[in-house]
Amino acid sequence: MADAYTPTVHGTGVKATIQRFGGHLAGMIMPNIGAFIAWGLVTALFIPTGWLPNKTLEALVSPMISVLLPILIGYTGGRMVHGQRGAVVGAVATMGVVVGADVPMFLGAMIVGPLAAYVIKQVDGFIQERTKAGFEMLVDNFSAGIVGAGMAILGVLGIGPVVQAITRVAGDGVSWLIGHDLLPFASVLIEPAKVLFLNNAINHGVLGPLGVAEAVKNGKSILFMLESNPGPGLGLLLAYFFFGPRLLRPSAPAAIIIQFLGGIHEIYFPYVLMKPRLILAVIAGGASGVLVFLITGAGLVATPSPGSIFAYLAVTPRGGWFGVIAGIAVAAGVSFLVASALLGFGRANGDEPEGEAPDAAAVGLPEGEAAAVGTGAETAAQRDEKEIQPVNREG
Repeated sequence: MADAYTPTVHGTGVKATIQRFGGHLAGMIMPNIGAFIAWGLVTALFIPTGWLPNKTLEALVSPMISVLLPILIGYTGGRMVHGQRGAVVGAVATMGVVVGADVPMFLGAMIVGPLAAYVIKQVDGFIQERTKAGFEMLVDNFSAGIVGAGMAILGVLGIGPVVQAITRVAGDGVSWLIGHDLLPFASVLIEPAKVLFLNNAINHGVLGPLGVAEAVKNGKSILFMLESNPGPGLGLLLAYFFFGPRLLRPSAPAAIIIQFLGGIHEIYFPYVLMKPRLILAVIAGGASGVLVFLITGAGLVATPSPGSIFAYLAVTPRGGWFGVIAGIAVAAGVSFLVASALLGFGRANGDEPEGEAPDAAAVGLPEGEAAAVGTGAETAAQRDEKEIQPVNREG
């Protein structure tokens, strides 16, 4: 499934291994990007600070990000490893990590979903030849149930506490950087933590309380802007729109609207997870934005919630527009440039340039099949037709 979003990787070196890892992440995350956009729309519209606040519909927000999205990721990861049985066991195991932590368990789902599917795959291989005729369904159902339950328990007792520990370490690290006046370097911790969906823990658990104390004293605080700056995410999504894989470019405009205008930063996290090297782009953008905030003396009077450009302007003190807007713009620009370079300005995503599909006669295929070979977009119907009807070629 990852092949639909990333080019086929050849070789056995470190670079190839990292590329395969990114491909597996893409295979789990990107097929579910529609669900992420649905959650982002619901959040941007119906939370108390959204466009159409609605207490009844707001109840959708937390279950979708805490339960639905992680289970979809675990299901997809399990399916990649062992088909439908792996998908079911992966979803059950993901429920364990959902219950075992107080933060959205996307990272846990990406670990336990494929892991549970791999376990049931090994179990199936062991018992397949040892199951007597007539007992296949009974054995298959109980083996999947036992493995799923066991992996769910492991998720509750193992992966959940580990993620909680990571959250505490990230928070302590940010506090140390703030205490030692190293704010631009805080992005080195904040941006990776955001991508792991620990953004709320850091923003509201660490930066928010410190920012409130500083705002009471000085009338504004830069701490409100360290995690919530929409610039780095905007730059990353723009780079995807112009230079990302062609299959992903159509999803970028909707994500930009949700992220920059709606303030739902989580919408761009999957784009980083599918190509982990792009974390460098948002780190560079975040650090650049913080540096501009420091130089211009920018600050906000309260936490912008959600972190949209409109929320930023709403809590900017009088006379502070230039610094705030400049920091967002610089962060977006730096993130865009770095992400574009890491994407090879469109040359490193494995797409064939338009109009350069292999010639049908050169590869010995009928003309109707040439486009599918050139773009990798052969449909299931075409594959089935080739399997059922042999192709007769003269000579």
